Amino acid sequence: MEAQRMETLPASKQMTISPPALTGTAWRRASEGGIAAALFLCAAVSILTTVGIIGVLLFETIEFLREVPITDFLFGLKWAPLFAPPSFGVLPLVAGTAIVSLIAMFISLPIGLLAAIYLSEYASRNTRRVLKPMLEILAGVPTVVYGYFALTFVTPLFRQWFPDMQVFNALSAGIVMGIMIIPLVSSLSEDALNAVPNSLREAAYALGATKLEVTLRTVVPAALSGITAAFILAVSRAIGETMIVLIAAGQSTTAQLNPLKAMETMTAYIARVSLGDNPQQSIEFKTIFAVGMLLFLMTFVLNLISQRVLVKYRQVYQ
Repeated sequence: MEAQRMETLPASKQMTISPPALTGTAWRRASEGGIAAALFLCAAVSILTTVGIIGVLLFETIEFLREVPITDFLFGLKWAPLFAPPSFGVLPLVAGTAIVSLIAMFISLPIGLLAAIYLSEYASRNTRRVLKPMLEILAGVPTVVYGYFALTFVTPLFRQWFPDMQVFNALSAGIVMGIMIIPLVSSLSEDALNAVPNSLREAAYALGATKLEVTLRTVVPAALSGITAAFILAVSRAIGETMIVLIAAGQSTTAQLNPLKAMETMTAYIARVSLGDNPQQSIEFKTIFAVGMLLFLMTFVLNLISQRVLVKYRQVYQ
């Protein structure tokens, strides 16, 4: 009788049964699952991109080495793949990259470390507030501007003292590259110095050490792992720089050690040839992948060394 009575009621009077709403716990689990999936996709994109880059480099390098013996590539003293007869010895590019990077390191490492020591240990808060942004402005200057600065200012300046210096040379490119890397060394080294607890400084002062002795014998050794990692990352940055050396360092087909002469780095060659008119399946075009693979291995080894140094010499302070 009750069921018949419900059926006779109008539709507006009848009770509707809706599915139960999600509880707070279920909604929180669903939202956390969505966030975890989004984070996984972001991580997967970076990993797949790296795998794709390595795969392309490896495939094209193998194709290149099928036509050029690996001994001729790694130990040849002449690099002229675009000339007849072609030569595929990569040592001139490696020598140019090493010399320009060494010059940059001689500029950036001591100046960057000394700047970090001053900002961390000697500068007042107001002085640090002014100097640190001014130093980091160098990191915001486009590298193409650094390249033309080396070509139009630094090179004419040095040619007054070295008349034999060529217009395109490794010295100017290395000096300007070192200036560009100073903020990187300074910022990372300062972070490592600031991570040293004040208790070590106070203990050194209690033993009668001076400010300079505390800095050089206590703080810097305690932050040595971070400083070393900053140096290695700076070397990797110098090796991978393109525009400065492309504009100011010039080209060279033979290995040489005179920084007053023109030299071509690995990155400059890749940038120059990739913008040319070489057919994509030609051996000349495949050289950029072989050089890129060698450059990747060099920077990869440097990053491994950096991680090894951090793990071996890291000091954890409470």
